[in-house]
Amino acid sequence: MFGHKLPRRQRLIGLWLLLSGISLLGGALFAAWLDSLFEPEGVARLVLWLGCFSGGGTIFLCGLLLERMLFTPLRHLQVQLARLVANPDAREDYPPEGWLRGLGPDLIRVREAWRSDRQRLATAHAEGARSAARIRQELETLLQVLDTPLLLCDHHRRLLLFNQAAETLFEDHPGLGLGKRLDALLPVASLQDALGQLPEDGAPRELLTPCGERWLRVILRRVPHSEGETLLTLTDTTAAWNSELGARAELTEMLPALRRHGASLGSAAEVLGRTRQLGQEDDVLRRRLETVIDEESRELSQTIERLGRLIEDMQNQGERLVPLWSNDLWQSLNERLVESPLEVVPIGMPAWFRGDAPALLVLLASLLEHLCTHTGTTRFEGEMLLGNRRVYLDLVWPGTPLPQRELAAWSETRLESLPLSPRVRDLLRQHASDAWSLADADGEHARLRLPLPAVERVGAPRPKMAPRPEFHDFGIAELPPPDAELARRPLRALEIVAFDTETTGLELRRGDTVISIGACRIVNARLLASEVFDLRVDPGKPIPPASTAIHGIADADVSGAPPLSVALPRFRDYIGDAVILAHNAAFDLLALQLPGNSTTLDMPVLDTLLISRALDESLDGHDLDSLAERYDLHFPPGTRHTALGDARVTAELWLALLPRLEARGIETLEQALALQASAFDREDACT
Repeated sequence: MFGHKLPRRQRLIGLWLLLSGISLLGGALFAAWLDSLFEPEGVARLVLWLGCFSGGGTIFLCGLLLERMLFTPLRHLQVQLARLVANPDAREDYPPEGWLRGLGPDLIRVREAWRSDRQRLATAHAEGARSAARIRQELETLLQVLDTPLLLCDHHRRLLLFNQAAETLFEDHPGLGLGKRLDALLPVASLQDALGQLPEDGAPRELLTPCGERWLRVILRRVPHSEGETLLTLTDTTAAWNSELGARAELTEMLPALRRHGASLGSAAEVLGRTRQLGQEDDVLRRRLETVIDEESRELSQTIERLGRLIEDMQNQGERLVPLWSNDLWQSLNERLVESPLEVVPIGMPAWFRGDAPALLVLLASLLEHLCTHTGTTRFEGEMLLGNRRVYLDLVWPGTPLPQRELAAWSETRLESLPLSPRVRDLLRQHASDAWSLADADGEHARLRLPLPAVERVGAPRPKMAPRPEFHDFGIAELPPPDAELARRPLRALEIVAFDTETTGLELRRGDTVISIGACRIVNARLLASEVFDLRVDPGKPIPPASTAIHGIADADVSGAPPLSVALPRFRDYIGDAVILAHNAAFDLLALQLPGNSTTLDMPVLDTLLISRALDESLDGHDLDSLAERYDLHFPPGTRHTALGDARVTAELWLALLPRLEARGIETLEQALALQASAFDREDACT
């Protein structure tokens, strides 16, 4: 509650009823005085009493008539006009009635003319838009399939474009989003300096920049003939640098030791052999030389062992050896064999391993053809077994093991479909692997086993994300600079985060707290469908059943969720430099106040409840459900009283209110905040 004053309509009704009551009471008192004074009888007495009540009755009946024939139709007309301003195609729930019934044809004519003008305008733009839509579709398709992470920023370093590969590279990073600053994603001074020094002709500049525990190779190019836009191409070079500065550097350090041991052994053997040839046997010299040979042999053996481990590590870290999920490998293999009678049926538990997928598919297809020729079987079982630092890939068939000579012959087979036509044993060596065949314990099956490098990873891969509906918005480049005075920024140029919370109850000052935070982003007056924040919060106390009945969140749903002290900084990172928007924002902001926490929401706050109240002071019902009904907005099934669902509808409500604000000359954040402040003392409608 923001105040105790009644809305204007209720005050008018109260005044009307008060005047009617006073008039009727005054008439009754006046009639009683006249009746006692003149003592009329019969019809004269009836006329006297009716005449005294006529004033109050007239006021009551006139008020009732005005309410039914004028005031109610005017309110309905206001609702219909507000709906038409927000959306000219909105449904028509309130045709003119009462004394305004005659406006019906005129209102229909205005509406149809409005729609007709919009249709003609849309038709006029259709030809130009068709070409733009085709280009946009091709661009979006290219962005979705391109494996190289790309970022495009304007001269204010705001992101105009990114692709799905960039989204994967910066997975769950709060700094990735249309309109967000590049320095929030890559806060590196050298990168910022390089951006300021790029040549205008599009010549590339390259640098290495850290990103968490990774190193990224960034190629920057100024887009020629643009307004200062810059294209960034990103590559994760962590594995390459680890190899260059790790295993390869250690290998370089080993070579002098190997040469030294080899030289020492050669010299000692040469001297020992020469003394024997000359017959100059000296026991002391011989023992000394044998000691040197023994020590150098042990050192050489240890160095060779280290060299073997190092080569194995280099193979495991090879750039072509990437983490693979066994179910994906079996599926790709069966797709490759679709034209042949061969088939592999996965059994057992799937597992992660490291491998060169294209090469492994060719190798396994060759192996299956070889096995089919030897065993006569076309249907094999594929199983992954976990070992010590290895994952064993087994192909199982009914019958006896494959002889070693067959495996040796197969290992010399050249795979012509791969670059340089490597032999099978070359690919096995690439994976630090070998191949052998063994019988199963049941005596009825045999298997061929390939050990492959293991990956310290568990659980199935995440489901593939559907392509985002928006990866770019070049209109962001036309927005005011981010360092412009925020108060004077146009409403359509604002970056806005609409949010909502769900709580354990409504008594926040008595211990109720947040259990869910949901938010979505508006950039360039466009709601970004996929850039959302949706997080459950552990309240540290049981959720009352009465609250669960409203929002559907139970104790089990928040088990393991982060507490508010952890969730709030994440939400603040998601907001970035945006203005925040809520419906009945005072409640949600109070819910997010955490005593003793340094994270504060100190940015400007827009409140759709107050703005709606200021725009339509004479109308009742400014709760979210009433406004959604008024502006023809819809909650998808099951999303009402969920934080993200309510936040989305709040964002859509803001976009519906925006044309009405502009029609009243309210075009900047400063003006919108002043308007909502004027409604701050009026009665609040509960959400």
